[in-house]
Amino acid sequence: MIRLKKTKSLIGRPKFKVENIVASADLQLDLDLYSIAFKVYDVEYEPEQFPGAIFKMKEPRSSLLLFKNGKIICTGCKNEKEVQTAVNKTQKMLFTYAKNIRKKSKASFVIENIVASANFAVMLDLYGIASSVHDVEYEPEQFPGAIFKMTDPIKSSLLLFKNGKIICTGCKSEKQVQTVLNKTAIILEKYASPLEEKKE
Repeated sequence: MIRLKKTKSLIGRPKFKVENIVASADLQLDLDLYSIAFKVYDVEYEPEQFPGAIFKMKEPRSSLLLFKNGKIICTGCKNEKEVQTAVNKTQKMLFTYAKNIRKKSKASFVIENIVASANFAVMLDLYGIASSVHDVEYEPEQFPGAIFKMTDPIKSSLLLFKNGKIICTGCKSEKQVQTVLNKTAIILEKYASPLEEKKE
């Protein structure tokens, strides 16, 4: 019986860093955005340009869109703990200015999107990937990266760069990000080559 030697994967199990989380929450409040923008220094409201007010929080560093029906969108946090802290602080601040409090309980949030970055630490043949892998677009004269639109197991979009760097969007949990990157690594393995060593 001949045993085939197992070749080591060039990419391996990808590690990633969360760059941004977009989350939504319903604070169960009716808000007077004009009054809030007038009284709270870090809130901007220009209804002729956008129907929501923008609250820039310093800690955790984030931006929150506030709507008069009490719904908010939080962006800029790097993990779920930061999102919950931002939502809690916003809710506490807005209780003072609410026209009506429909429900006075701690607001929960829903993650709408996670933007994550990864480095596969390989050179990727983007032309080969675009010509052979389904749902990949690559037009280098317009953009230096290829766009991979994954539908299974999780609907997501990935930017692929020839130096092995990846941007993943569309996932709603860190577990989903890992699943998508694991599958991407398997698909891209045959188009990967070792990174060229920089000459001194």
